[in-house]
This record gives sequence, C-alpha cells and structure tokens, in this order.
Amino acid sequence: LRAIVVSGSSTGGVATLVASWEEYTRGSPGATVMRLNGVSTAVFPIEPERAVYNNAVLDRGLGPIERKAAVEAMEAAYRSRGVDRYAAWVHETDEATRAELARRGHTLDESTRAMGMSLDDVSIALPEVELGPLDWARYLDYLGIAGAPDGLLSGADPSAFHLLVARLDGQDAATAMAFDHDGDCGVFNMSTLETARRRGLGSALTARHVHDAVARGCSPASLQSTPMAERIYAAVGFRDLGRFLEYVPQVVD
Repeated sequence: LRAIVVSGSSTGGVATLVASWEEYTRGSPGATVMRLNGVSTAVFPIEPERAVYNNAVLDRGLGPIERKAAVEAMEAAYRSRGVDRYAAWVHETDEATRAELARRGHTLDESTRAMGMSLDDVSIALPEVELGPLDWARYLDYLGIAGAPDGLLSGADPSAFHLLVARLDGQDAATAMAFDHDGDCGVFNMSTLETARRRGLGSALTARHVHDAVARGCSPASLQSTPMAERIYAAVGFRDLGRFLEYVPQVVD
C-alpha cells in the first residue's frame, strides 16, 4: 500500500499531495509537513505511518544553488527526526534533480505514473458492480487484511476522506479513498484483494469516485498508477502526466 500522488496538473497535484500528507499528520504523533524552499517534506517518526508516508516532493525547474539547498534541507529534516528511510519524489523530466540525488547517494527505488482527467465532461457510465460507502472502522479492518501495517491511519479524521468499497459475494473486496483539495479530487489507496482481482472492481471504484467528485463540484481528478493499473485508469478517462521517480537514501547498518 502506498501514498498516491494526485492531480490534473503538476502544480495542483503537488498541492493535493502535500495537503493529504498534512491530513495524515493530524493522526500520527510527532508527524509534520515541512514546506521548505524547493521541497515539501512529510516526516512521520512513529509507526505505523513511518513505514508508508515518509515522502518528500521536490519542485521542478530549480536552479543549481536552489536544487542543492532543497535536497540538503530534505535530508536535514529527516535526519533531525531520526528517520533514515524515506522517498524523494522527482518528476522524470527533471534530470538535474535526479543527478543531484544520485550524486548524494540516493538510488532509484520505484516509480509510478501520474494520471489526470478533467471532470467537465465525464462520459463513462457507472458500472454494474455492488458499490457503496464504507465506515472508517471497516476500512481500517480492510487495510489490515490487504497487508497494510497494523493500525495505519487509525488516528486520521474520517470526515476528511471519501471512502468507497466494492463487494464481491457480499464481502468487502476492493476499496479506494478520495481526498479533495481546492477543487482537485485525488484518488488514494486503491486496493483489491488478490482473490478478487480481474473482476473490474478497480475500474468500478474509479468510475464511481469520478462521478461523486463531479457531484461535489470538483475538477480535475487524478491519481498515480502502478504499471499494472494504467490500462484500467486510462479506460476511465485518465491521461498520462509522466512518471514520478522515487529515490531513497543509502542506509548504513
């Protein structure tokens, strides 16, 4: 399970991403988001959020001095809180920042593809799948079944998010969360139990979130996809916004 970056544009996406991190910090002791020059850094010193949400996103288009300072500020923020494992997010087109991270010993760990869509003209039909809202306690139970660290998001404010569940044979089989920020609907934590995959549940949840976001007055919507799910989201109407590469520091045992 990962934190998902969202947005229809690079500026809106970063704003929504950072706002979602700030929402998570409210339920995680000692957690904070530092908005530094050139980088926004989410610091979660305590488990279980420590294992998932220690992420920083670096601004694009920084000059050499600003770029070096941003990376140093990010490193210092984590070092000051005793966090030695985190991911620095950089857009694939930002070759200079990628080179700066590599020079400082960070290595590419994984990547996901940012995808966004306008909600001004949503044409996809609602699927014929059993969908519905999900209360927070059941969602936390589902996260545990899906393999998330025990207690993840247990301290978060449920009213900040929009939860949906897809059911198969009467059982909760797939979930997805939406988070709105300044009219931008981000889709987070899409997850389907292994036994329920390839049944169209992910597509159904995404389509329903899109329709619900329109009803709430949002536009655009977006998400970040693993390679496996890109085709699903494209079918709903999301378009490619480029990859975010996640660099992690060397950890000395």
